[in-house]
Amino acid sequence: MRLALVGLGLLLVGGVAVLAGVLPTADVAALAERVLPILAYVVAVTVVAELAAEAGLFRTIAARLGGLARGRAIVLWLLVAALAVVATAFLSLDTTAVLLTPVVVLLAAHAGLRPHPFALATVWLANAASLWLPVSNLTNLLAAHRLGVDGPADFLALLWAPALVATLVPIAIMLVLFRRELAARFVPEAPERAEDPVLLRIAAAVVALLLPLLVTGVEPWIPATGAALVLVVAVAVRRRAALGIGLVPVPLLLFAAGLFLVVEAAHALGMTAALAVVAGEGEGLDALLRLSLGGALAANVVDNLPAYLALEPVADSPARLAALLVGVNAGPLITPWASLATLLWHARLTSLGVEISWRRYVLLGLVAAPLTVAAATLALWLAQGMP
Repeated sequence: MRLALVGLGLLLVGGVAVLAGVLPTADVAALAERVLPILAYVVAVTVVAELAAEAGLFRTIAARLGGLARGRAIVLWLLVAALAVVATAFLSLDTTAVLLTPVVVLLAAHAGLRPHPFALATVWLANAASLWLPVSNLTNLLAAHRLGVDGPADFLALLWAPALVATLVPIAIMLVLFRRELAARFVPEAPERAEDPVLLRIAAAVVALLLPLLVTGVEPWIPATGAALVLVVAVAVRRRAALGIGLVPVPLLLFAAGLFLVVEAAHALGMTAALAVVAGEGEGLDALLRLSLGGALAANVVDNLPAYLALEPVADSPARLAALLVGVNAGPLITPWASLATLLWHARLTSLGVEISWRRYVLLGLVAAPLTVAAATLALWLAQGMP
């Protein structure tokens, strides 16, 4: 509700900017043409993820991972980390934060393990591992048209090195941090039978078909919408009570739409020129680090989406835009509001009775975020063979 109110406030400010002539209607039309397919994808993939979770797909996968670990906590944790990376890469960071967090926390609890290493893995990797594909993060979808890439393969060709490093560095830090807890052993539980095996199989088939379609180069909203419609029909037949307006992420849509308008108006008032002085120019290692670390700082101050939108115009080449993505995607590991995914993650933990100290979270993030962003930026620079 709070996010929806903020979104409505931003829309009101944006509307005033349009009426006052600060933001021309032609610019609003161009903005709508750019962001409407992105918002359509956000709605569709959220519905897919929510209904797949309702069918028990994530619980079933997590239970299978518990069996594969053969009683070793470190193997279970690594499998959970891998699941978080895959979920983030294909279904977005918010899906990992909202739907995977309760599953892995309960998995750890059933195994008699402390849930904190598993909870931290989901939120850190939801953010840091969101560089792999355009659909991994809303910032990536916004950047895709400016990067000049032709589909997910080209996107990956540009960002594979920083994506790999940004994924591995937090994993390495957590392995050191939780080395004693992850040395434990547990007794695996037999997986529970699904409430509706038919619905589970349908959900599994839909998600299995959707994932490769998201990397074919087709506009992501098209296969995601098709998958959402199939699952809506299946759930309407098998479990009608699970359908409702709550499946649609209305607060996120209001927030994003309002933010797009306000930031566009700010650019029209001259914000781009001011930020250009701060962001610098060039594609040398020092210039890329300045932009990526600046993006990470901005994300931790105001949230990663407005940080990206504000700095996008000064990231005036594919390499600089990639560096900005490194900062705003892998950098939001410090403050609770650095990304919406982190806030959603914490809300899920609170509902499960798991207490996370924000003070400790911030202190760990102060170590992890700069290391991750700097290492990933170095990987980007090396992969591009830049002088």
